[in-house]
Amino acid sequence: MPCPEVSFFKEVATTIEHANKYLNLPKSVIDRLTTPRRSLIVSVPVKMDDGRIEFFKGYRVQYDFARGPAKGGIRYHPRVNLDEITALAALMTLKCAVVDIPFGGAKGGVECDPTVMSRDEIERLTRRYAYEIAILIGPETDIPAPDVYTDEQIMAWVMDTYSMMKGYPVPGIVTGKPVSLGGSLGRTKATSAGLVTTVLETLKHLNIPLEGLTVTVLGFGKVGYHAARILHDKGARVIGLADSKGAIYNPQGLDIDAVSLHKNTTGALSGFKESEDLSVNELLTIECDCLIPAALEGQINAKNVGGIKTRIMAEGANNPATLEADRVLKEKGVFLLPGVLANAGGVVVSYFEWVQDLQRFFWNESEIDTRLQSIMKKAFKEVLDISLEKQVDMRTAATVLGVKRVAEAVMIRGLYP
Repeated sequence: MPCPEVSFFKEVATTIEHANKYLNLPKSVIDRLTTPRRSLIVSVPVKMDDGRIEFFKGYRVQYDFARGPAKGGIRYHPRVNLDEITALAALMTLKCAVVDIPFGGAKGGVECDPTVMSRDEIERLTRRYAYEIAILIGPETDIPAPDVYTDEQIMAWVMDTYSMMKGYPVPGIVTGKPVSLGGSLGRTKATSAGLVTTVLETLKHLNIPLEGLTVTVLGFGKVGYHAARILHDKGARVIGLADSKGAIYNPQGLDIDAVSLHKNTTGALSGFKESEDLSVNELLTIECDCLIPAALEGQINAKNVGGIKTRIMAEGANNPATLEADRVLKEKGVFLLPGVLANAGGVVVSYFEWVQDLQRFFWNESEIDTRLQSIMKKAFKEVLDISLEKQVDMRTAATVLGVKRVAEAVMIRGLYP
C-alpha cells in the first residue's frame, strides 16, 4: 500500500493528468477521466461459525463505461478501502483501453481478513456481498473477477447467488470461475503469461538474451508463481522469491516447483533448503536483470527503491511502485513495464471467457494462448511506439494510450442531456 498520508487514487489521477501534457484534451474530459462514475458502499453482515454476527464493509466502484461494460476484480483484504478500490477501478479502465478490449473499468472488495476465516464463513460473506452489489453488476453492465485472496470457488459462489436471484444460470456474470461452470481454459495463468510475453518483447527491444536472464519475483501467489515458473521453463534463472513473510535467494537459480511444494507444506518461502533466507528489502538490493513485483500496490516505495539494481521491472501487480519510487527508477534508467500493460493478460482472457459464455461456444487452450499473445504483442508495440515517438517512459506512454482511447469514446458519445 502507498504511505497512509498519500492517496492511492490521487497518485493514479496525477498520472492521468500528467499524460494529458502529450494529448491536450479539454479540462472537462480530464475531469471526467479522474472522476468515478458510480461508487457503492455496502454493509455485509455474516454469521460466524461461533454464532456471532460480524459486519464487514464492502465496496464496488464502476469507474467508466465509455468503451463498454465495467470490468474488474473483487479482493478480500484487511486494508481494502474506498480510495484503493477507486484507484484500482481507474487503472482497470486504462488497462482495458491499452489492450483495446471493449470494457470499462470497475473494482470491488471487502475489508476482511480471509486468512483467519473458515471456508464456510468466506462462503457466507461472498454470497451476502454478491447479493448486496447485485443492484450494480450484470453480464452486460459490470462483470467481476478474482483478485487478491479470491479465487474460482468464490466466483462460483457469486455466479450461483446471482443466478438464484435471476431464476436461471448466468455464467457471464463473472469471469475466472471453474471451467465446469463456463470458465475459460488458460485463465489461471493468463496474467502471468501476458506478463512474460511483454518481458520477452522487451528483451528483443533491448537486445538482451533470455537464456540465463536473472529474475527476482516479489509475491508468490497466482501471478508470481506462474510468472516465475514460465520464465524458469523458458531458460531464465529465477534467483530470488519473496512473499509476505520473507524472501529466499539462490544465485544459481531456484527450482520453482520445489519451492511451491515447500510453501504449500510450510506456509512460507523461508526455510527452503536450497536457498538463503533474506528479508524482502535485502532481496531488493541484489542485482538482477528483471524484477517482477507481483503482490500489492506500493511495495516499491521511497524506503526501498534506492537499493534496487535491475535493468527491467515488469509490474505483475497494479501500481506496485509509488510515484516517488517511479521517479527514482526513471533516474536509474530502469526499463519499466507498467501494470496497465504488463499484467493485462488476466483481463484479456477474462474478456475471452465472457465472450465464450455469451456465445455458449468455447475455444481450446492453444487458440486462447495464440489470441492472448497477439493482443499483448500488439499492445506492447503500440506503447513502445508512443514511448519512442514522444521520448517518454513506458508508464507515461501506456497512460497516454489508455487515456486517448477512453477520451475518444467519451467525446464521441457526448454528454447527456
